[in-house]
Amino acid sequence: MPLLDLDDLIAEVDRTCDTAHRPGGQEQPDWLELLTVAAQLAGQLQALADDLVEDYVEHCRMHGCSWTDIGAALGVTRQAAQQRFHAPHKRYSPETMTEDLRRAMAHVKQGAVQHRNNYIGTEHLLWGLTAESNSATRLLQTSGVSPEFVHQSVGTRLSMGASQAAERIAWTPYSRKAIAIAETRSERAGSVTIDCDDLLVGLAQVGRGVAATVLTDAGFNLAALDAATAAARPSEHE
Repeated sequence: MPLLDLDDLIAEVDRTCDTAHRPGGQEQPDWLELLTVAAQLAGQLQALADDLVEDYVEHCRMHGCSWTDIGAALGVTRQAAQQRFHAPHKRYSPETMTEDLRRAMAHVKQGAVQHRNNYIGTEHLLWGLTAESNSATRLLQTSGVSPEFVHQSVGTRLSMGASQAAERIAWTPYSRKAIAIAETRSERAGSVTIDCDDLLVGLAQVGRGVAATVLTDAGFNLAALDAATAAARPSEHE
């Protein structure tokens, strides 16, 4: 994938800034408004860059690399690398998940391994969640979305990689954010375990990544989630 060109970014700022050009045919655009939009875009790009680096730091830590080696690879000291990335990512054991979610996770890992991916992205999570009937597929149906359509759509987004590492696969930052949201949702509902519908909502609420795009394209409307969840939730965590 070619890197973004500065001219392309400038064109994007000009295109997305609603008040870039003052009404009345004046020659000078609203430069301060353009600067504001440029700063917002730069912040989004920086957040993406940070997530990218964090993802590979997570892989390095999972596979035994020291903070000294990670710091050297990043061109900083061990202390600087550790301070930036030291907060451990919470590990979710099967005991924190319902039986349905455990089965879905088996599909998730199978999808990553079959496609030789060395990561678990939101696409793998959504593919696993829609592999068989569970609270996530029922929530989709309640929202007027076909789980089969979502499963097929996200399946077309699974790209073939070249990884041989199948035993320990790190989750991407968006995937970790999704399950953190799922855990919070589950706790608020008074459940001690995370279920499939919790993770589906997490994937949608992250708002970034393949899963969020597929769900949006399929018509999964977060604004209608409260009503749909109220109807679907009571029987899920008894």
